[in-house]
This record gives sequence, C-alpha cells and structure tokens, in this order.
Amino acid sequence: MGPDNGGGTRRERGTMKALAAIGLGTLAYALAQTTILPALPALAAALHSDAQSVTWALTAYLIASAVLTPVLGRLGDLYGRRRLLVVALVVFAVGSLVSALSTNLALVVAGRVLQGAGGGVIPLGVGIARVAFPPERRAWAIGIISAVFGVGSGLGLVVGGLIVDHTSYRWIFWITAAMAALSAVAVGLVLPEPGKANGGRIDVVGALLLGVGVTLPLLAISRASHWGWTSGRTLGLIIGGLLVLVVFVLFERRSAEPLIHLGLLTRPPVLITNIATFLVGCGMFGVFVLVPQFAEAPGSTGYGFGVDATRAGLLLAPGSLVMMAGGPLAAFLYRRVGGRTTLAAAAGVTALGTALLAAASGSQLSVLAWSFVALIGVGLALAVIPTIIVDAEPAARAAEAAGVNALVRSVGSSVGTQVIAGILAAGVTAATVLPDDHSFVVAYVFCVAATVVAMVAAALIPRARAQH
Repeated sequence: MGPDNGGGTRRERGTMKALAAIGLGTLAYALAQTTILPALPALAAALHSDAQSVTWALTAYLIASAVLTPVLGRLGDLYGRRRLLVVALVVFAVGSLVSALSTNLALVVAGRVLQGAGGGVIPLGVGIARVAFPPERRAWAIGIISAVFGVGSGLGLVVGGLIVDHTSYRWIFWITAAMAALSAVAVGLVLPEPGKANGGRIDVVGALLLGVGVTLPLLAISRASHWGWTSGRTLGLIIGGLLVLVVFVLFERRSAEPLIHLGLLTRPPVLITNIATFLVGCGMFGVFVLVPQFAEAPGSTGYGFGVDATRAGLLLAPGSLVMMAGGPLAAFLYRRVGGRTTLAAAAGVTALGTALLAAASGSQLSVLAWSFVALIGVGLALAVIPTIIVDAEPAARAAEAAGVNALVRSVGSSVGTQVIAGILAAGVTAATVLPDDHSFVVAYVFCVAATVVAMVAAALIPRARAQH
C-alpha cells in the first residue's frame, strides 16, 4: 500500500502543478481581455491616435480570440492538447511583446491579434482536465480553470487602472507576456500529454468559413455604436456573416473530418447549455463595463462618484476575488444537485445583483456590495458551464466542445457589451457629454433580462449521461 499511496500522491502533485500552469495561462488571457479597457485613452495619446481608432486594440483581440478558440480546441483533439497549449501560449506571448514594443497603432493591433491565440488556453485546459482528473475531481478542476478566467476578467480592470494611473500602458503587455511565457515553460515541463491524440487532418475550408462567418458579425457588432445599428454597413456585415455560417454548416455536414461535429453540438444538453452561455455572456459584462463608467463619472452628473480608474476598479475587486470560490462551489453543487440547477441558480444570483445595481447605486458601498452579489453568480456560472459541456460529450471531443462553448460566450459578451455601449450612447447629454442616470438603469435592466432568460434556459437543460 505504501508504494501505491506514494505513487498516487506523486500523481496528485503532478496534476496540481499542471492545473497551476494552465491556470497561469488562463489568467494571462483573461487579464489581456480587460486590462486594456482603462488604458485606451492613454494608448490613444501615446500613439497619436483617436478614441475610435484605438478601440481596434480591443476589437481585434475579441475577434481573433473568438475565431481561434474553437480552431485550437479542435487542433488539440487531433494533434495533442499539451502541444497545442504550449503553441497557443507562445503565440500569445509573442503578440504581447509585439504590442509592448510597437510605436504605432497598426502594430499594436497586430500584436493583439496574435494575443487572441490565448483563447485556446481554456478549451485545451478543460480538455486536459477532462482526461487527467478522475471523475470525482473533474468538475473541481474544470471549475478552477473557469473561475480563474472570471477572476482575471474582473481584476484586469483593477490592474489596468493601477498601470494607467502609475506607470506606462506598455506594462499591460509586458506582464501578460511574462505570465504566458512562464505558463508555456511550466506546461512543457510538468504536464505529460494526456491520453492519445486522435490524429487526422484539420478542416482548412471549414476553419476559413467559420473565421469569416464569425468575424463579419462581430466586426459589425463592435462598430455598431459608431456606424449605427441600422446602417447598411452594419446590417450588410451581419447578414453576410450569417450567410457564410449557413454555408459552413452545410459544408461541415458533408465533410468526412469536420472542424466541428455538428451532430454532437446539437444534442439538447449541449445546445441548450450553449444558449444559456450566450445569454450569460450578454449579461455578465454589464457589471465589468457599467460599474467603472458609473463610478468614474463626475459628481456633477448627479450619479457618479468622480473616482479615478484605480478606485473604480477596486469597487469590483472583492467580487472578482470571490469568483475564485466559484470553482470548488460549482463542483460541490454539481455533484449534489446537478449542472442545470447550479447554472440556473448562478444566473438567478447574477440577475439579482444586477437588479440591485439598477435600483440602488447611490453610494460606493452599495455599488461594491451589489457588484459582489452579481459576480458571485457570474463566477459560479463560468465554473459550471464547461463541466456540463464536457460531461455531455465524449472525451475525444472535449476540447472541441469546450472551444465552441468559449466561442459562444465570447460572441455573447461582444453582443452584450455593444448593446450596453449603444444604450449609454443614446443617453449622452449635451451638457456633460456623458450618459444620464436613466441610461445606466436601462443598461442594467438589459443585463438582468439576459440573465433571467439564461436562468430559464438552464432549468430546461435535459439530463445527460456522462460520455467516455
């Protein structure tokens, strides 16, 4: 028994080290998503650009991440998840260095496109956890990876604010480059290849169709607040992208080795979970986007606190940190009450916290408290969703399914963020050139509606046997 216990302990330590390495890469990816938000004005000034053009540093990252995430997930299933995870982290680190060293906006945007490869960290990490951890520990491990993403997204606003207020914006990229490089080395050293790669060929045509089909609508959505939601350019790109996605579906149905196995993804447990994921994505970024803008608005608006970027980010810090508890809590609830009940409860808590923000945001303490409630729900939802997905799919398709789910979440977040931006833009007053109080309430109500519908969708997820 002694040797067995020792071997089991060593294996446990090895998987924990691997989980820590994956978590570090996930944190770098999440930070890259939100640290840039407080830095956009500083970036525009340093690169002699305008406010509209500099938003491409965010748009390019979101689009590249959305496109590359499912592709890297599928490549991991084909050629080895550990190998592709190292590749994704190295490309992400290179992109961070390009953005850090660049002196013009075009190169910064190019670096951000390369950083988008970091989106592959989550599906590849989830796929690895699906195989490397025993069933009783699987939900916990996947929950930790997802919770780290949520924590990083929230803390990114705090870190970005601190960097902007106290040093150069370039440190946003230096920090994530170092984290990604360290994660790549750690993954290469401590993580053996989990299971056997399936082999096969990548569906290049399918990848191109998916890339174009996703990019066109996301581009339209990201620019809709500037072009107008009913402009010919916006509608044309959305319709064009949807048509390309229809062609993608038809092509994949005929392909012998498709990029995405549509038959698996249209099974009710996975399909409804992805619908709920889209809606959670729409609603979750309401807190991240609205709270800092609300808090930084001057007191002359009648609602703002007039704080700097650091203080605004700190209002979200407690809620962002508690999201880390979402992993263990989601695993516990998943075993006790199941995935659909856990996800429905998480969406309900998010809706409650966001509704309280809409109704009672008169002080910094109330904003901190209600953000804390909302982010508890967000952390729990992000932690349980990947477990529902991978447990409903065969292990050989785990990274592929997780990649598509991450894509759905990214699209939902992009749609939600732009709808919120449109609502706030419509409420801008001539006197302050800032949104009025009512527009923030309407934006919060939109987020509440999205998460309430997500709660209903989650309650309708049918039970599915775990796949092997």
